[in-house]
Amino acid sequence: MGAKVLCVPPLQVRERLKTDVEQMKLQDPNFTPGLVVLQVGDRDDSNLYISMKLKAAAEIGINATHVRLPETATEEEVLHSITEVNENSSVHGLIVQLPLDSIHKIDTEKVTNAVAPEKDVDGLTSVNAGKLSRGDLGDCFIPCTPNGCMELIRQTGVSVAGKKAVVIGRSKIVGAPMHDLLLWNNATVTTCHSKTVDLPGEVSKADILVVGIGKAEMVKGEWIKKGAVVIDCGINHIPDETKANGKRVVGDVDYASAKDQAGFITPVPGGVGPMTVAMLMSNTVLSAKRFLESHQPGKWNISYTKLNLQKPVPSDIVISRSCVPKPIDCLAREVGLLSDEVELYGKTKAKVQLSIIKRLQAQPDGKYVVVTGITPTPLGEGKSTTTIGLVQALGAQMKLNVFACVRQPSQGPTFGIKGGAAGGGYSQVIPMEEFNLHLTGDIHAITAANNLVAAAVDARMFHESTQSDKALYNRLVPLIGGERKFSPVQTNRLKKLGIEKTDPSTLTEEEITRFARLDMDPSSVTWQRVLDTNDRFLRKITIGQSPTEKGHTREAQFDITVASEIMAVLALTSSLEDMRQRLARMVVATSRGGVPITTEDLGVSGALAVLMRDAIKPNLMQTLEGTPVFVHAGPFANIAHGNSSILADKIALKLVGPEGFVVTEAGFGADIGMEKFFNIKCRYSGLRPHVVVLVATVRALKMHGGGQTVTAGMPLPKEYIEENLELLEKGCSNMRKQIENAQHFGVPVVVAVNAFKTDTEAELDLVCRVAKAAGAFDAVHCSHWAEGGAGAVALGQAVKRASEAPSQFKFLYDLELPIADKIRIIAQKIYGADDIELLPEAQHKVELYTKQGFSKLPICMAKTHLSLSHEADKKGVPTGFVLPIRDIRASVGSGFLFPLVGTMPTIPGLPTRPCFYDIDLDPETEQVNGLF
Repeated sequence: MGAKVLCVPPLQVRERLKTDVEQMKLQDPNFTPGLVVLQVGDRDDSNLYISMKLKAAAEIGINATHVRLPETATEEEVLHSITEVNENSSVHGLIVQLPLDSIHKIDTEKVTNAVAPEKDVDGLTSVNAGKLSRGDLGDCFIPCTPNGCMELIRQTGVSVAGKKAVVIGRSKIVGAPMHDLLLWNNATVTTCHSKTVDLPGEVSKADILVVGIGKAEMVKGEWIKKGAVVIDCGINHIPDETKANGKRVVGDVDYASAKDQAGFITPVPGGVGPMTVAMLMSNTVLSAKRFLESHQPGKWNISYTKLNLQKPVPSDIVISRSCVPKPIDCLAREVGLLSDEVELYGKTKAKVQLSIIKRLQAQPDGKYVVVTGITPTPLGEGKSTTTIGLVQALGAQMKLNVFACVRQPSQGPTFGIKGGAAGGGYSQVIPMEEFNLHLTGDIHAITAANNLVAAAVDARMFHESTQSDKALYNRLVPLIGGERKFSPVQTNRLKKLGIEKTDPSTLTEEEITRFARLDMDPSSVTWQRVLDTNDRFLRKITIGQSPTEKGHTREAQFDITVASEIMAVLALTSSLEDMRQRLARMVVATSRGGVPITTEDLGVSGALAVLMRDAIKPNLMQTLEGTPVFVHAGPFANIAHGNSSILADKIALKLVGPEGFVVTEAGFGADIGMEKFFNIKCRYSGLRPHVVVLVATVRALKMHGGGQTVTAGMPLPKEYIEENLELLEKGCSNMRKQIENAQHFGVPVVVAVNAFKTDTEAELDLVCRVAKAAGAFDAVHCSHWAEGGAGAVALGQAVKRASEAPSQFKFLYDLELPIADKIRIIAQKIYGADDIELLPEAQHKVELYTKQGFSKLPICMAKTHLSLSHEADKKGVPTGFVLPIRDIRASVGSGFLFPLVGTMPTIPGLPTRPCFYDIDLDPETEQVNGLF
């Protein structure tokens, strides 16, 4: 009776792997296993093998790519290609097709070991070979041919354990790993090779024989033990005149004589070869499974940093320096970011690629929390500190996935009077000097983009005033190489004008005039230059005074960079395409005919997108306790909407998973930042918050109760540092109103009483009692400034409970309402005004913007943050006032109208003694000193 032929149908393996791929897609619809085959040269045999692999991958559902380098490729170029694939998270398997057919000398061992072990589906790296030799079979990739051989042996039903196995050949690809595989499957293994004495005698003892020596039909049937399992890995060509090509393929075993002796035998071709390809696919699917398992959204393996609390609490910079931050690439891995989704900016900060949004789009969001505050003193009440303390509590103390999303601070206040904005005490973003200074250059990019627009506006008005229509057109669409062509941005302008032409020579004179002449009214220019410095002398300037500008002067001003509309665009955008469109919609002036002029009309919108292409990526940092933080965008809260970016929030919500939390902060009090967070940011993001955290302090409530004026840089009057329950209770009216303001939006409110060392227990308890009576879900006092996350655990627990409570989120007003009605609703419901008064300029703008089609935009009130009313000295809950609207301006790109309530500088000034007096650089250590 002859041997049974071992030939596992490829269809059987393929169907199993197809099912595995389908299961992965059920887990993540956007996921597809990826395989790259890297080839050097163009050998026919390699091409044949590669085509087989690509075909098998396609049948299973693996996205396979063939990367072919020319035979002129150098070792360095091959290694570079491997590195690119290693860092590509969409690729789970990398095969380097051997031999490397290059005219240059290439170290095959070096190239093979350059493949990331977790993508080495060939199992040829030293790491995988080492794990196999140690018996770590579940933590490595087994080379495909030995793996296929084992699969064929399993098909026989013969138990390997205790059997005598002989392997002929000791190559790194077949013989050596086959020996290890049989050994760790409990066979007694002998490896034979060219120096083996009495090879037939050794073979005759084998219950299992695996041959991979590369010599045609070397092993004869008479050598083989009766009933043995024979696996032939050889592929050899011998002459055969009956074949068209004059040769046929045979193995290392003389099949004709062996089949009568063996119990099981593999044919050549058709035995080991197809199984090798099948195991390659199996390894690729296994790699994809491992990747998916280790990168499940919300499945974090994060380490936290233990604080070494000191009493008294040192300065912020001393605390920041005392904590060694985790390498930012380590933190990125811990929270589920892939290596190719992260751009490192040194060791402590990184940018995150927007591609992650697509990868995680099918994943559920976490819980969304916004931190706001009561109407503050000029000193601020610790919203940023509370935000960081809360995430440290939720993360490091309560072991929940949590992200903080905060604004990037302007350098104006950092060097002015307020100082930095990284939080404080033991609740900080670190390193604070990185956070408060240049970070990754986003604000500088906004400055450059903004000022490019400003330069384009004045240059265009100058050139239009000094040239005829024809001359202007010829310069805008220059003759290059004998022909004129419209640029893409010019084509967009033609479409806007209703001119459906692509050939510049076909425009009529009337069309040329409409296209070339924007005819901006200089008095209508709303676009200002910006600088990220507090410089009061730039609040009003005259530009164009050089003789070269031929008398084209006009009054202008500088704003601080974070007041630029481009900053608001960055904060409200949802994608690169959306940002490009928003930048194009920004209105810079009005034509003499009343038409709004945009950056797209100026031809500068595409260049703005280029300048902003890196700034759109959120910045990753960390807290003192090692929880992740996104720092992204920093629009002013009084003249813009005062919230960090939508993109950072969306990415963070996916990363934390459905049980995790994202905590973001809204600028100034609830009447300012929170109202804009809900009515503007949430409209554009589509996100719905679960909890509002309202930060209150005894100090600020005493001010609202009638305490003396609080002045930055001056000692606090004694009523603020001594117990005064009567004054405090009177001032709680402001907190009640801000709780009511939050409740207008249908979201549970948790009051966080940020405790100072001069506060008494009676005062803290009074605030909590009043807050609960006013309808807060809960109210707790916190000591996170002095104790870090441990001091905000009660707050974290309250927030967690509140996030599980019913929420009926709703907007305050309908966008379809007239402009004045939307302003009136905010004034009456949020500020407590009796009514509004539109002054003449504001009334004119209402009519203009309604005519121009901007009336359905949300409203972004530009008002003092120091009072619920328009008068900063009116504390508590002012009543009986009419809110005067001086002017209304349009941020069409950002997507809102901002009414101006009273006068408000858009670039701060420096005090008598700015913070920069204390800031210096240590030339020995290169440390920044004096920041706070």
